[in-house]
Amino acid sequence: MTVSRRGLMANAAALSALTAAGACDQLGLNRTSADVLGDLDATGVAAAIRDGHITASEALESAIARSERVNGELNFIATPLYDYGRARAAETLSGPFAGVPTLIKDLLPMTGQLTKYGCRAFANNVTPEQPPYMDAILAAGLVPFGKSTTPEFGLTATTEPLLTGQTKNPWDVTRSSGGSSGGAAVAVASRVVPIAHGSDGGGSIRIPSSCNGLFGLKPSRGRSVPQGRPDSGIEISVSGCISRSVRDTAAWLAAMQATGDGAAFPPIEVVGGPSTQRLRIALDIPNALGHEPDADVRAAVEAAAELCRSLGHTVTEGKPAIDGPQFSADFILLWAAGANEVEQLVRSQAGPDAPLDQLLEPLTLELAAHARQQGMPGLQAAIGRLRAVEAAYAAFFASTADVYLTPVLAKPPVPLGTIDGGKGMAVFATLSDYVGYTPLQNVAGAPAMSVPLGTSSGGLPIGIHFSAAKGAEKALLELAYELEQAQPWADRKPGVNAG
Repeated sequence: MTVSRRGLMANAAALSALTAAGACDQLGLNRTSADVLGDLDATGVAAAIRDGHITASEALESAIARSERVNGELNFIATPLYDYGRARAAETLSGPFAGVPTLIKDLLPMTGQLTKYGCRAFANNVTPEQPPYMDAILAAGLVPFGKSTTPEFGLTATTEPLLTGQTKNPWDVTRSSGGSSGGAAVAVASRVVPIAHGSDGGGSIRIPSSCNGLFGLKPSRGRSVPQGRPDSGIEISVSGCISRSVRDTAAWLAAMQATGDGAAFPPIEVVGGPSTQRLRIALDIPNALGHEPDADVRAAVEAAAELCRSLGHTVTEGKPAIDGPQFSADFILLWAAGANEVEQLVRSQAGPDAPLDQLLEPLTLELAAHARQQGMPGLQAAIGRLRAVEAAYAAFFASTADVYLTPVLAKPPVPLGTIDGGKGMAVFATLSDYVGYTPLQNVAGAPAMSVPLGTSSGGLPIGIHFSAAKGAEKALLELAYELEQAQPWADRKPGVNAG
């Protein structure tokens, strides 16, 4: 079955292209090598395949071998799909990423394959059809060979579900990988694949990108082709990718965007580099609840602001006019409404006497109960206030700023077990502070990105959060190219890596 989801719940240039054989030799890539991926990004792998230096099958086997080397320690594969990938790699593929191996987050259905949603109730769930977003991934030429791990229905900011266990951060295996696209981020950071699918309903691309030292862009609502049936409330979840280079994400965005009648925005070409336009950047470091982040995070954001100033951008303090505590409460209720949909679906499938505590985690069950307690009037009131937040966010960019600069997370990656879904909704005492920066853009329907510019005193990655007005992905990507050139990150590798 394919599961309907609200928001995050699953519903169901720096590197140049390889154009000469000598370039492959310089990078240690040759057809007799056991591993042909090297340190190439996805654009580089696609170019090597297109130019005949390697084959899609060789790229896939290298990725599978890399996965086998480190997955036992990091645990980022929810379901291996090696036969599927091998059959696809043997086909004649086209598209910007033709032949590039990748993973699909286990919230996006694939026809005829297991989609578990990180949930024990769906451990054997084979989905009969896939949404347009999955079609677009295949049309881009990508070669999936597995589903990546996610928390139960993407409901939390760490990937530690009861179904598959803890997905570990390759920078420090005692730390969280983030969530809900935790498995995707770990696979990219550990050099198993150069790019991976993720989705973001409250920060789930940006949070694991921050935790793993990667680049992650959340597109605008309506920018990309649908990832499932539309939500009846506020559509907060979108699909995208996690990558190591800005150009990979730019190409992914262009390949997956909606076009033609009904598209929310005019299509954009692949963004290829920085702009000469200087931006008004609004800096805001406390979170929605008014709380200060960790000292390392504050220092990293201030350094990023200074970097932007050095590049000629204007950086001043500023923020949208939003009631942070009320926004947080309303967003949690919207989140809870999605969990209630999940519980009702499980009840309908498993029967009224099914042991829900053996099928769904405590966080999901308590969120669902919270939604029922508030009832439809409470939810509708919250949605009305969230619509007003969307308007306030848009007004801020219309009058004050081009880009909004904040932390991604209040702390560097937290220890595993810190965000314990077994505690039910009590986890929000920790969670609301930790992830208080990212949900705003989901409600606003606006693009936002985590850029890997910071490092903690303990050597852990710290992502810097930039967001813009709805539809302004081009401006963010142009800024990202500029930051990537000024402070490159592509050569950084975590301690656990397969490359």
